[in-house]
Amino acid sequence: MLFCKPGFASDLMLVHARIYTSPTEKPIDDGTVFIHSGQIRAVGPSRTIKGPHLARLVTVVDCTGMTITAGLWNSHVHILTEDFLHADQKTPAQLTSVLQAMLTRWGFTTVFDTASILTNTNVIRHRIALGEVVGPKILTVGDPFYPEHGVPVYIQGFLKDNHIQFPEDRSDAEAVARVRQQIGDGADGIKIFAGSIENDGVLLMPLDRAKAIVAEAHLLGRPVFAHPSNEQGVDLALDSGVNVLAHVALMGGPWSPALVERMRAAHLALIPTLTLFDVEAKKAQVSPEEDQQWIDLAVQQLKVYADAGGQILFGTDVGYTDHFDTAEEYTLMARAGMTFPQILASLTTNPAERFGASGHTGRIAEHMDADVTVLDGDPATNISAFAKVRYTIRNGRIIYSDHPIVAKLLNHSAIQMK
Repeated sequence: MLFCKPGFASDLMLVHARIYTSPTEKPIDDGTVFIHSGQIRAVGPSRTIKGPHLARLVTVVDCTGMTITAGLWNSHVHILTEDFLHADQKTPAQLTSVLQAMLTRWGFTTVFDTASILTNTNVIRHRIALGEVVGPKILTVGDPFYPEHGVPVYIQGFLKDNHIQFPEDRSDAEAVARVRQQIGDGADGIKIFAGSIENDGVLLMPLDRAKAIVAEAHLLGRPVFAHPSNEQGVDLALDSGVNVLAHVALMGGPWSPALVERMRAAHLALIPTLTLFDVEAKKAQVSPEEDQQWIDLAVQQLKVYADAGGQILFGTDVGYTDHFDTAEEYTLMARAGMTFPQILASLTTNPAERFGASGHTGRIAEHMDADVTVLDGDPATNISAFAKVRYTIRNGRIIYSDHPIVAKLLNHSAIQMK
């Protein structure tokens, strides 16, 4: 049951839920979260949390049978579909709709865009910040860094059709200058294609170029992502000091204990994107047996790294793929042996720690940002419940709801801003 106008109240109370305050704490059964002015002000058993003064506008959400976690992160998305291009010409309702279908519908309060057009992504971020577009917090690497003449073959058609030309650096000095420019223009990280897939194989970025890019990004306090493609790409990422692998490396064999130990010692984070390879296999129309082989290899690489204690970040590569439903990703992560607390960490505390936000988000606790995801059911007993989102709340505002009245109000708000 809801009281007052959801999404528009200054206070929000989520009552009678099971609450996972963090991946390492026992859940609170029949718990309440009280939110005021974009912050979590109280959390605990419902019997101990008093409501605000009656004169204060408040939304009360009965979450009986639901589960509350910290707001979920998707650490690998692309704000680069046709629906996002020319963002300054799109209505608020248009942008809100695509952000909902791709991201907020699945519980994501924060996402990391791992390659797009920085100027266009900045327009979308600005319109979200103004409140005219309803969406998650978007971190971005902006324009990617490819090897020279190394735009991946699978994106060339899209770029040509949409008249997009990413910058091409002709020297290490140009690449370093572009790192400075993009970070100055608002990029939260940098992305290199350590191994770029071409018609005749994988083109590796020269190690000196990769080292120069990574060193400059680190000097400016930004993380660096790498697209590896194969084991040589993983080696190059390690040798250059990259922080995050954007995928497992399917164009190779199982990861050896020696490679896994190098990755773990380097404190390299891994975004598996397991569903991507099922999507790509079906797109390539390979046999069911070969599709299964692709998935088995991706699952093996995740398993050995997670088993070794490597840091895992959840990510799906949506924006490149149009497979928005996250249920398969959770199922495959569980198949790799990841437990519920490990998967929850990949969605909350791990990205918050990796990207320097753990002081204010990633957990349900007093004085933390009110970034919250409310699920139908309990993913501790059924991992696919992570994909059954009832409410997505960012900074104390409901930005997605499967409740028809709330959804209508949110949609009306976006339409009124056009």
